[in-house]
Amino acid sequence: MVFIIFVIFWACILSLIFVKVKSGRAAKWAKLFRILTLVFSISIFTYWFIKKSVVSFVDNSVGLQVVNKLPQTLDFYLIKVDTAKSGNLEPKHIGKIRPEYYRIEYLKMDKSDEYWIIGYLGKKNMVYFSQHAVPNKNIDQIVEVQNYINQSVKLSETAKKQVEAYNYENAKLGIWVSLDFLLLFLNLVLLLRKAKKISNEE
Repeated sequence: MVFIIFVIFWACILSLIFVKVKSGRAAKWAKLFRILTLVFSISIFTYWFIKKSVVSFVDNSVGLQVVNKLPQTLDFYLIKVDTAKSGNLEPKHIGKIRPEYYRIEYLKMDKSDEYWIIGYLGKKNMVYFSQHAVPNKNIDQIVEVQNYINQSVKLSETAKKQVEAYNYENAKLGIWVSLDFLLLFLNLVLLLRKAKKISNEE
C-alpha cells in the first residue's frame, strides 16, 4: 500500500502540472490523465478504508477475542511471533477497548504458534503484557485482561520497541495519505472549475 500511495502522490503532482496544458492534442491527453488519476486514487482509498474498518475473516485462522475486564479503557496491540522466520515479530493495533467490552481478531497462524498482547493506558504507559501459545490452531482463543501484569520484562521491552516503530511508520504513512488527499482535492477542484467554465461558455 505504501508504494501505491507514493504512486498516487506523484500522479497528483503530474496532474497539477498538466493543468498548464490548455491547447492541442496534448490537452486532451492531459485531461484524460487527470481524470484517470482521480478515479484510480478515489477507488484505491475507498477500498483501503473499507478494508481497514471491517474485521475480515481469514480462512484457516485462529479467532482471538480480547476482553477488557479492567476498570479503565486500554489501547491494545497484538504482536504475532513468526517462528518460521527466526522469531520475526508482526505488530498490529487491535484498538481501544472499554471496560467489559471486547474486540475480535483473526490470526493467520500457519507459520506461528505464539502471540503477545500489549495494553497501554494512554499513549506510552504500558500497563499490560502477556505471552500466549497456540498449541491447537483449530480452537479459537479468549484472552480476558483482568490484572495489570507484565509476564516478561525482557519481552515487554522488545514489544514496546516494536509498537513504537509500528506507530512511527503509521504516522509517516498518515502524513503521505494527508498529502495525497490535499492533492486530490486540488485536482478535483481545478477539474470541476474548468468543466464549469466550459459549460458557461457554451
